[in-house]
Amino acid sequence: MKKIGIICKTGITEPYEILKDILPWLKRKGCVTYIDDDAASFLRIEGFPRSQIPSLADFIVVLGGDGTMLSVARLVGEKGVPILGVNIGGLGFLTAVQKDEVFEVLEKVITGGCPVEERIMLSACVFRHSECISENIVVNDVVVNKGALARIIDLETYIDHKYVATFKADGLIVSTPTGSTAYALSAGGPILYPTLNSIVLAPICPHTLTNRPIVLPDDVLVEIVLRSEKEDVFLTLDGQVGFSLRQGDTIEVRKSKYKSKFFIPCERDYFEILRTKLKWGER
Repeated sequence: MKKIGIICKTGITEPYEILKDILPWLKRKGCVTYIDDDAASFLRIEGFPRSQIPSLADFIVVLGGDGTMLSVARLVGEKGVPILGVNIGGLGFLTAVQKDEVFEVLEKVITGGCPVEERIMLSACVFRHSECISENIVVNDVVVNKGALARIIDLETYIDHKYVATFKADGLIVSTPTGSTAYALSAGGPILYPTLNSIVLAPICPHTLTNRPIVLPDDVLVEIVLRSEKEDVFLTLDGQVGFSLRQGDTIEVRKSKYKSKFFIPCERDYFEILRTKLKWGER
């Protein structure tokens, strides 16, 4: 793996300072690098549009936080390029590599000594008057939620065309195993091991206490119909992309045909990440 894309978190200079050390090291290793335009502009070198990098690189290094990782994973899409995340953010749940480990882990990746973990993604399509007007893939979750001043909303929900319930709630989350430690966890959902072939359906602040999160197989079709009138309701994708909904809109969520691929340092396991990042098991 000698062709390496590098994408940095925008708005801060720390990733660019780290990049100054990484680039000459990679050049000595005989690697070719493709730097995103923003970082390249700061360093005054040739750069590439982010959208082109997945087509050029064998793998992509992300210098940033989980938000940058999510955006890059969606960007990769059908290209299936594996991603190595270096934590420059806060929690760093997806960006498992710390700054002081960069060169050690990069060495293993370049020489084929670092395993790749595949995780399912979801595809979400909004239908209005039987026409798909918006389609996106997500790594973490698809969320239907009300605006700040809206009342409880009615979400008529089906699984494989079978009626489940009409949730009266602040919203509804459809989450991948990767996203089970994100918004769905805050809504009372379970933690799923990230390589499981399952999805979580979790109501947000349901009006009925019997409405609880449910774990479903990943081959189901989830349909959510917005039944509320005159409410401010949005579809949010990975917490980064938003779309305004209208009464009668139907959101179809199913497993994407694409998977995200993340490098996992050999000496690290998922339970260590739960303990260190979420303080799992502590009293």
